[in-house]
Amino acid sequence: METTITVSADQIRRLDTDPLQPLRQRPTADLLALEDSVTLALEWPRADDDLRELSEIPELRLWSLRADARCPWLPLLLERRAGQLSRHVAMLVPHQFQRSEGLRFDADALSLWVSQRLFLLDDWALERGVNLRGRLAQMAAVLGFELDESFWDGLA
Repeated sequence: METTITVSADQIRRLDTDPLQPLRQRPTADLLALEDSVTLALEWPRADDDLRELSEIPELRLWSLRADARCPWLPLLLERRAGQLSRHVAMLVPHQFQRSEGLRFDADALSLWVSQRLFLLDDWALERGVNLRGRLAQMAAVLGFELDESFWDGLA
């Protein structure tokens, strides 16, 4: 079941993350049941001649940074096949976009973001008595990272 969260231009301008509140109120198990099923519909008016990708619009990037700070588990929930996860990460990580090649993340920045997010979500899950390591590895794989099992070695 897909969950669409609509964020208005006014909410984006005000850095209002209230549309995410229903997610933030869910118990952990209910939240994790939404893995790979959440879509963010960012309503941002653009002129017909504005060819920028959404991730190139500063207001959307700033709202996404705020949303990511308030809901660090959001990337785990975002739909993957149609590009919601990739678009969200593009809002947070330096990248280039070319119509012929699509998104090309800065490799070092993406590596740092993915590693930090894996650590953060692993800690978050373990505090709640949940092991997400397999699911986190799947999320990372969508972004082009194959995790070796040793990645988790030495972590509590």
